[in-house]
Amino acid sequence: MRKIVAGNWKMNLNKAEALKLADAIIAENTKEYNAEIIVCPSFPWIPLLADKLNPHGITVGAQNCAAQSSGAYTGEVSAQMIASAGASCVILGHSERRALFGDTDPIILEKCNQAINAGLRVILCCGETLAERENGKVEEVIRRQLEAVVPQIGNSSEGKLVIAYEPVWAIGTGKTASPEEAELVHVFIRELLQEFLGDTVGTNIPILYGGSCNASNAKGLFERKEINGGLIGGASLKAVDFFQIITAC
Repeated sequence: MRKIVAGNWKMNLNKAEALKLADAIIAENTKEYNAEIIVCPSFPWIPLLADKLNPHGITVGAQNCAAQSSGAYTGEVSAQMIASAGASCVILGHSERRALFGDTDPIILEKCNQAINAGLRVILCCGETLAERENGKVEEVIRRQLEAVVPQIGNSSEGKLVIAYEPVWAIGTGKTASPEEAELVHVFIRELLQEFLGDTVGTNIPILYGGSCNASNAKGLFERKEINGGLIGGASLKAVDFFQIITAC
């Protein structure tokens, strides 16, 4: 399975900064890597970066989409709009969306359906808080989050679904699950995917690690069989750091 390294820029960078980073990414992208490279900027920069990066084999994605296809939803952006702007994937269910913006499991399911119907690939996030980990609820939380979505999208998810395990306690904190800790959860996620979708489909869905992955810890994480790449936050805002992670693949 080819690895995936996806950069989530979050709400960072103005237009000039985004274009400058895109140019730096193109400059760093000088050899073949054993990974698909994805960049997910803020909504306004998707068309600009798609025009810049897609010709260089770099995928452009979005960080969210609406749960509706169109209508009186001021401030929302539909999956079809995202696709028509040049993106080919979208991050859904990120812990920040769940915690700060009220994205519940049913809402995330609706967003996934919208994205897949628009031809977008979904990077579906799941993960536990520190309190949930300390109370031994990691598997319970992961099962709930994935069971609410994956069986419902079913066969339509084939080739359109990537899972990102992001332990919430490790996002932006500098703390990282050890390769052993991360792989244990990835193995559990793989078992769930096989349970929900069957062995053939469930075995071929990439599972990324998304908790403060950086240039210094990427190699140890990516060496684990069930860790198929990374969803990268802060380290994706510097082209050199981002490509050190990509090289670790």
